Amino acid sequence: MLARAVLGAALAVAPAAAQEAVPGYVGSAACAGCHAEATAAWTGSHHALAWTEPSDDTVRGDFGDVSFEHGGATARFFRRDGGWFIEAEDGEGQRRAFEVVGVAGWTPLQQYLISPEPGRTQAFDVAWDVAARRWYPLWPDQPAPPGDGFHWTGPYKSWEARCAECHATGYSRNYRPGTRTYAPELAEIGVGCEACHGPGSAHVADPRGELTADLGASAEAEIGLCATCHARREAFGDGNPLPGTRFHDAYNLALLRPGLYEADGSIRDEDYEFGSFLQSRMYAQGVRCSNCHEPHAATLRAEGNAVCGQCHSPAGNPGFPSLRHAAYDSPAHHFHPPGSAGAQCPACHMPERTYMGIDTRRDHGFRVPRPDLAATGAPDACTDCHADRTAAWAADEIARRFPESSHRGPHFATAFAAAQWVPDEQVPALLAIAGGDAAGIVRATALELLPPVGGAAAAGVADLVGDRDPLVRAAAVGALRALPPAERWPLVAPALSDPLRAVRVAAARALLDATPAAGSPDAGTLAAAMREWRAALTARADFPETHLQIGGAALTVRDWRLAAEAFGEAASLDPQLVDAWVMLVRIRAGTGDIAGARAALDAAKAHNPHAPAMRDLAAEIGAPGP
Repeated sequence: MLARAVLGAALAVAPAAAQEAVPGYVGSAACAGCHAEATAAWTGSHHALAWTEPSDDTVRGDFGDVSFEHGGATARFFRRDGGWFIEAEDGEGQRRAFEVVGVAGWTPLQQYLISPEPGRTQAFDVAWDVAARRWYPLWPDQPAPPGDGFHWTGPYKSWEARCAECHATGYSRNYRPGTRTYAPELAEIGVGCEACHGPGSAHVADPRGELTADLGASAEAEIGLCATCHARREAFGDGNPLPGTRFHDAYNLALLRPGLYEADGSIRDEDYEFGSFLQSRMYAQGVRCSNCHEPHAATLRAEGNAVCGQCHSPAGNPGFPSLRHAAYDSPAHHFHPPGSAGAQCPACHMPERTYMGIDTRRDHGFRVPRPDLAATGAPDACTDCHADRTAAWAADEIARRFPESSHRGPHFATAFAAAQWVPDEQVPALLAIAGGDAAGIVRATALELLPPVGGAAAAGVADLVGDRDPLVRAAAVGALRALPPAERWPLVAPALSDPLRAVRVAAARALLDATPAAGSPDAGTLAAAMREWRAALTARADFPETHLQIGGAALTVRDWRLAAEAFGEAASLDPQLVDAWVMLVRIRAGTGDIAGARAALDAAKAHNPHAPAMRDLAAEIGAPGP
């Protein structure tokens, strides 16, 4: 059933071409003999310790037969026969002892990996706080009960699906839909040399042999490599792309969507660094990750403000000649006592947010504080620290201290915030942002926030299908999906031949219900783009949200059976996915299967007894309410 849902008639095309042969992986130990300095820096780094096997040297948590209770759920941590064990409720609500099979991370927290059944590894969601030496819940709210998608046994806590590829080298999860299990393959646990430089067998055989990733080729190449893990994104393939693959050939980057980012583009959810860095002037000027971070040790290049002082100082940096030479590490600029927390550059320009309970991450937009944007709901660095003050106070203080600043005035945050409530009124502003000179991710977000467009607005969007930025091109294609197929085809079809997969896949989705003229050369490019889209969906068949996408595609082409199968699989993977149940019930009722609709509604109510949608569904199909 699942295979037909993924590869069904709505998306069926010829199989994709086989990948070219590439050199094999050899492991980081093979690099150490010639690259001793880099190996020494990497050993013990967060990259090297991203995933380790349990041992006395790697397990930092207290497994001395201690218990931790949270929200009525109790976990016991103990040793037995030389191993480390966690006793907890499984997915059926039965208490069992599970052996720890892996360790994730080193500091500030460690998570422990356990296998509830062969072929599945889960990240247990009571973690060890290294500094405080305590067990704590990653999610402080009431823990999800057994059978919930967010229980530690559920699909959202799957190590193979959600975590492993960024903690490993040469990883593929090899999901088996029929059994919902995995047969992963990998070159090395932990982020080793070849995770960034590419498979090394040819290089080991002959040092003149090329590696797949040339990180010195350009800032874009290096940043794209780091972004494969340091980005909120949706993958097109299974596991790690070959190092050196262009980012937009491997991933669909999440834009500045409400809930993920604040209206001003600053981080809100766990967005990692790439999405915020793309908004920065530093990115626009060619700054790369390794300008600030030592890539092997995964540490900063200097301590404190000296990191920023490499460039932002009276001497400047000849590598970035456009910089203004000035004394920034001075009370005349930061207005705080030297050496204090408020005098640190990141305090104002890289505000931090806390994820996973104790893990602080900094915004990499390097933005100037804008407390005057408080009306949009965006936070500001000033009141992050001065919590007893208001944003209005902070805005007045900044205006007084920097009266001639160019960092005030109109900002996209105003339109982005308003578009959540009155999108039709924001069309002119969003189109102006999309066609302006803001960062590509900002312009693409403006397009994504547009309501369905037509007429002159559609013409303005169509002009951006050929934009210089791939994020804008893909978003422009998506914004044209509301047009009738005959109008949409000539505007979107050129994107089917885009040099980057993210744009081609967006075009395939936009043209799902469109048909090229008989004998048109575009028929081949459409088929090829559909293959890429289908391959991406197949690679993510273990994600409940993938089946929502398949169901939506099936509805577009009125394939009711495929849509029902897809929404059914989504609800089966995550029984709390109310939207999937709603669509499944409606499709069955709409196709005359009233008994099937009522059975689906009963199952939905069993898993979601308090969801308001259940009562509305019951009324729709004439079934008893909750």
